[in-house]
Amino acid sequence: MDVWELEVRESVRQTLADYTAATDRFDLRALAACFGMDGVLEFTGGIEPLKGRAAIEAGLGSAMAKEPDPHKQRPTHVRHHVSSIRFESVDRDRVEVSSYFAVHTDVGLDHWGRYRDVLVPEDGRWLFAHRRIKVDAFAADSLMQ
Repeated sequence: MDVWELEVRESVRQTLADYTAATDRFDLRALAACFGMDGVLEFTGGIEPLKGRAAIEAGLGSAMAKEPDPHKQRPTHVRHHVSSIRFESVDRDRVEVSSYFAVHTDVGLDHWGRYRDVLVPEDGRWLFAHRRIKVDAFAADSLMQ
């Protein structure tokens, strides 16, 4: 493996970590900054994809501002754990990577699933061109469903 590829892989890992940290802090601006200017955040399950940083920040903000289910408490903490990061392809101008996630809240394991990502270099960083999120399941007492 050449040095450039090691640098790319570490830069991609940093973006994955930055996204995770921003999500756990509910910092939507920092989360959106992990996407390229035309980056797409896609949730499987019929929700319209969000395209561009402003749309990602606004769309997630709108979802968070919805009136909560009166039978559920809002989580006081959210911790995403990302694992099994697998580089499908690494080129100088595009990386495809997959990983698994598990999300813990006040109830313990809340939900889990998969990320499928395409990252590209932009402004000296590797940013998401496309992130597809597939939730595999929710706990029966999930606070985030």
